[in-house]
Amino acid sequence: MRTFLRFGWLWLFCCAANAAFAQADFFELDHLPEINLLFEDPNWDETLDSLFLAGDEGRMVADVEIDGTLLGGVGVRYKGFSSVSVDRDKNPFNIKLNYTHDSLNYQGVDKVKLANVIQDPSFVREVLSYQSARRCMASGRANFAKVFINGQYWGLYTNTEAVDKQFLERHHWTTTGPFFKAAPENLDLFGENANLSDSPGEILAPYLDLYDLKSETGWVELFGFIQSLNNAPEQIELVLDVDRTLWMHALNYALVNFDSYVGYAQNYYLYADHHGRFQPIPWDMNMSFASFRLTDASEYFDGFSIEEAKTLDPLTHLNNVSVFPRPLIRNVLENETHRRMYMAHLRAIVVEDFVSGAYIEEANALRTLIEPWVELDTNKFYGFDDFQDNLDSTVSDLVDYPGIVDLMTDRANHLMGLTGMAEVPTISEVDLLIPLEFGGEAIVGAMVDGADEVRLYYRFGEDAQFEWVPMNWAFSGQHIAVVENAGNVFEYYIYAESETAGRFSPDRAAYVFYREETSLPMGTVAINECMSNSLSAATDGDGDVEDWIELHNLTATPICLGGLYLSDSLEWPFKWALPDAAISPHGHVMVWADEEGSEGKMHANFRLSSMGETVLLSDSSGNIWDETTLPESPLDEAWARFPNGTGPFGFLDPTPGWENGVVTLPALPSLEPLVYPNPSMDQVHFVCPSSAPWTARFLSLRGEQLSQSSGIGKGGSLRISDFPSGTYVLQLEQDGWTTTHLIQHP
Repeated sequence: MRTFLRFGWLWLFCCAANAAFAQADFFELDHLPEINLLFEDPNWDETLDSLFLAGDEGRMVADVEIDGTLLGGVGVRYKGFSSVSVDRDKNPFNIKLNYTHDSLNYQGVDKVKLANVIQDPSFVREVLSYQSARRCMASGRANFAKVFINGQYWGLYTNTEAVDKQFLERHHWTTTGPFFKAAPENLDLFGENANLSDSPGEILAPYLDLYDLKSETGWVELFGFIQSLNNAPEQIELVLDVDRTLWMHALNYALVNFDSYVGYAQNYYLYADHHGRFQPIPWDMNMSFASFRLTDASEYFDGFSIEEAKTLDPLTHLNNVSVFPRPLIRNVLENETHRRMYMAHLRAIVVEDFVSGAYIEEANALRTLIEPWVELDTNKFYGFDDFQDNLDSTVSDLVDYPGIVDLMTDRANHLMGLTGMAEVPTISEVDLLIPLEFGGEAIVGAMVDGADEVRLYYRFGEDAQFEWVPMNWAFSGQHIAVVENAGNVFEYYIYAESETAGRFSPDRAAYVFYREETSLPMGTVAINECMSNSLSAATDGDGDVEDWIELHNLTATPICLGGLYLSDSLEWPFKWALPDAAISPHGHVMVWADEEGSEGKMHANFRLSSMGETVLLSDSSGNIWDETTLPESPLDEAWARFPNGTGPFGFLDPTPGWENGVVTLPALPSLEPLVYPNPSMDQVHFVCPSSAPWTARFLSLRGEQLSQSSGIGKGGSLRISDFPSGTYVLQLEQDGWTTTHLIQHP
């Protein structure tokens, strides 16, 4: 057993104070949640040590009290790798609240991640970094927590939001897309790790240890993305959210956060959104502000000094050699517009966070909040004097930890003198020149100076992708763009560039943007189709057959659904608020009536009864826009309008996302095709779900068709011995449905 100093008086005081902040937000920046781990086993530390050494992420059952709320049967293990040691007292914790009780959570949080603030005498590096990140991209919340073990103060920890399904629910429209953590199983200090290069080859197996799959499926999508990034970067915007990627790189270089993709190619997540584009999510920023200086995989592959950190080139992987490939940097930034956009993002961070001095104010506020608890933390890794000094001055221990202000003052000055940072276009007086009208023209004007090209990016709903049109010079520096047939919601930003520099307005676009709204006329949206008794008509993103409601845009204008409500109760018309989802002209959108909001924003908080149900669509004033009463529903028949969108309801074959009609659409095969053997040497065989005609195509990972075969019946094969070893795609089409399968050809 380890020994520790007891602060009994402190624990009694804190228990008495629990009621004062029991309702405080768990991640509120100015709140220090109290987390008391309660172990029955007096040798809890030895058990956790053994679980860590076993390496299988096993957990120890305990109870935990969070701000006075007791949660039983949670699972505890150590968090991370390099910050853990069985020879130290203050180890990081990963607490799974729903370990033994599936629904157990605290304020919607079911996993608590507590870092032990190692390699940061200032204590504020990680929280400051997440503050900066959240201003420009989807990233975790972070604050500090007072951690007790069996009632004894154990130390001050950083409390960081887990990047998990709850995180995806907050930031994305779906939660079931391909989801990966860049966490090599065995970190190679002199290797590529999770750098997204195609160096491991054209067989999937070598990639499996480099990326940790967090979703049910996704390897095909990740593998295809890696191939596109490395071999077709000119089309990368189809499979990558380039803007979020540029923001992540800008953050890492501005904050000298090199325990990231820049350094050992780790500590980030990738999530494929509902448009099929991977988005990066930063993670584990505890060694930012040059606390970590061992490598950046370029000319400083063997490390860099504090003075070198102040002048690190944010275009290192373009201007110098990459010792280990960094295609997510080099291949993206080789596009000149992407490069200027990247420097514009970097400038926004430097100006707003550092040149302004805002980070010093934030750091001092944090230090005032945590100072008493840092002083009482007898398990911390540095002295209290080091904590007081390290915001401004270097603290020397096993390595030198630069003073944050000293580092960032010089770094900000250096960065602001670089090409792309010093002389940039100016954008001002951005506004709509006439009020927004549904179906009318959105005319945007802006005063722009010093630019050769000006673009207006726009969309008509939060789930839509931004498109762009040129803004043309009108007079006296004003540029104007006209977007015809604007919807009831118009979100936009401006980008201007010269030959050397770019500028956004707002500066933190596309994460921040301008928004205009106008009223949506009644009669523009209709309930079009409902399914309440299905076995196979449609599956949601999680692969489950659920109830659903289809809404239809009756107009030739894009519609944003925000401000409307769906309900199955006349007494409760505001039961579920529709999100800011866009419906294209004359288009359809699916709402899953499954009470599973954790699976995405288009999942309602009610189900439909196969015995009969009322469904109504209303607005915030209580006006009923549309309603229907479902009778008792036969199996796999939809209650739908015919003609589509305007006719009376009746039972029809389900057509989710399609126009309603009397023509029976092909049914989704009840079974996936069987493909064997895999890996395949000479031929690949398959068994199809039905006896209908089939077509098999053998494709490269770039989508090039290499061979094709057709037939009728449940069986078939393709000869593949003519092709080199590698990974290919088998595409099978039958009954109007297409499935794809990765094939390993050794």
